[in-house]
Amino acid sequence: MIQLLTPEGERVEHPEYHYDGDDGSIRDLYRDLVLVRRLDVEATALQRHGELGIWAQLLGQEAAQVGAGRALRRQDHVFPTYREHGVAWCRGIDPLDVLGLFRGTGYGSWDPAATGFGLYTLVIGAQTLHAVGYAMGVQRDGAVGTGDPDRDTAVVAHFGDGATSQGDVNESFVFAASYQAPVVFFCQNNQYAISEPLERQTRIPLYQRAAGFGFPGVQVDGNDVLATYAVTQAALQRAREGGGPTLIEAYTYRMGAHTTTDDPTRYRLSDEVETWKLRDPLARVEAYLRRGGLADQAFFDGIAAEADELGARLRAGVQALPEPTPHQLFDNVYAEIPDELVVQRDGYDDYLATFEGAAS
Repeated sequence: MIQLLTPEGERVEHPEYHYDGDDGSIRDLYRDLVLVRRLDVEATALQRHGELGIWAQLLGQEAAQVGAGRALRRQDHVFPTYREHGVAWCRGIDPLDVLGLFRGTGYGSWDPAATGFGLYTLVIGAQTLHAVGYAMGVQRDGAVGTGDPDRDTAVVAHFGDGATSQGDVNESFVFAASYQAPVVFFCQNNQYAISEPLERQTRIPLYQRAAGFGFPGVQVDGNDVLATYAVTQAALQRAREGGGPTLIEAYTYRMGAHTTTDDPTRYRLSDEVETWKLRDPLARVEAYLRRGGLADQAFFDGIAAEADELGARLRAGVQALPEPTPHQLFDNVYAEIPDELVVQRDGYDDYLATFEGAAS
């Protein structure tokens, strides 16, 4: 397993992968980790107070998402599941737009073309096929292997360990390998497919499955933001250059529940959770910064204050999210709405207007 920063906050070397950022960039990553965790904590609390219908927690998986998200270039495109709140953060998505999906006030609150970040996918594994199709399109657009760093494009498909048991994921591996598609399959192995532990899903480490499809697989410490960044950066560059797909298994742990409707105490022991808390992705970066004298108390206090501001904005903002109109169902389906859909939209508006007239 590739690791560049130990749970105790010590830097270690790896013969193939290196983190090329400076200490300032590590401080920036720490800020991302703290704010993404605060987003998750606030959203969980909001759901408990009835402000969200449900919430998919990412507690413990922040490093896997931030490392992968910050390795992207502007032109790269991400196909997420329903838990990639940290990647959304790195792509500049307003957290309130994410909360709107779980509150039911947003049908699709951001533009995937503008942000390079697709809409959340609830159908397990379906987005991997979407990602490969998009990557094949990137190839045909001539945006792979040109040598232009501002043009060459890679695609990332995020999914969990449970999704690897889905046919869609395995079919996407076949197509990606056959067409040498510029796609990175990023699996966050958080040890549980809802309540099903990993050992009931596979007989070998997940990253080794890639060999059977004919492309590389690599396992990284998913609680190590530096290693995750370095491994993802290398896989993305390989894809951009025309080297084809890579499977990354980010070995991490879901310290919270699968969603806020789940009770993880029914299927896992508290001792297991406590063991993984010692590998907390935030704590190891903080330990590195403090041990090396790379950040003073004022820095940590400033990040904490920023997290408090974010929490306050989310608490106030989620209640102010406007209710959607039925008309909005048609807004983000096509880049240019076809005539047939215009007729359907206008007809639906006319139908709804009959109810308004009856009420008056």
